[in-house]
Amino acid sequence: MRAYQDMVFSTAVRIVANDAQAQDIAQEVFLKAFEHFDELRASVTAGGWLKKVATNLSLNHLSRYRKRWRFFSDMKSTDEEQTPEPEFAVPDTLLTDLTQEERTERIELALKNLPEHQRVPLVLFHFEELPYDEIAAQLHVSLGKIKTDILRGRVALAKVLSRDELTEVSVE
Repeated sequence: MRAYQDMVFSTAVRIVANDAQAQDIAQEVFLKAFEHFDELRASVTAGGWLKKVATNLSLNHLSRYRKRWRFFSDMKSTDEEQTPEPEFAVPDTLLTDLTQEERTERIELALKNLPEHQRVPLVLFHFEELPYDEIAAQLHVSLGKIKTDILRGRVALAKVLSRDELTEVSVE
């Protein structure tokens, strides 16, 4: 557990963008690992199994609670949804003056500032290294929507990262 706890927690927090919920998911992951302890004890793929379980439980968590908030997102006008995102160039030197630890912290915080529909596909693509079609299948949306959300997520992430100061947003 000690060897994998950081990886499991960071996987969950990147997807759900909430430390408390990620801690609950991490606990659930390790409960499942305990149930499969005999199989995982000597397995060289235990880390991959734990990461996959963390990803799946995080996605399940989001889908359970997404319905609760869908009412508010349905209130958006259709004109607002079809407005294209403006182009935003990302400077090559955006995070170069920071240490690796500072870069990681800024990226994690910036991810928390993204809306769920952009953050989740972006994390699954860049951190979990899933292909577009697999992300679309897991999230039950079209391939085009995934590509659009990842592109817009990258633009939004760059905007958040380019701000002088990041502020933590509580997503509940």
